Amino acid sequence: MLFPLRKLILAIIFNFCLFSILILGIQNSTRKEKVKFLGNETIKLPISFIIGTSFITGSILGSFSNLGTRKKND
Repeated sequence: MLFPLRKLILAIIFNFCLFSILILGIQNSTRKEKVKFLGNETIKLPISFIIGTSFITGSILGSFSNLGTRKKND
């Protein structure tokens, strides 16, 4: 029980560090686009922010999906 919690905390800390680096890196980004999703539009966001946050979100969701599996001891 302790190992999955430790793994989850490590994933959250790692992704927070990636997000911090992403915020520092996009400060000089000039190309901005709107995201259209389900008929709604967002404000203009830098392309690097959109790609970076989707990568980080996928990484977090991937770490959650791995927590529910258990190994069978034969």
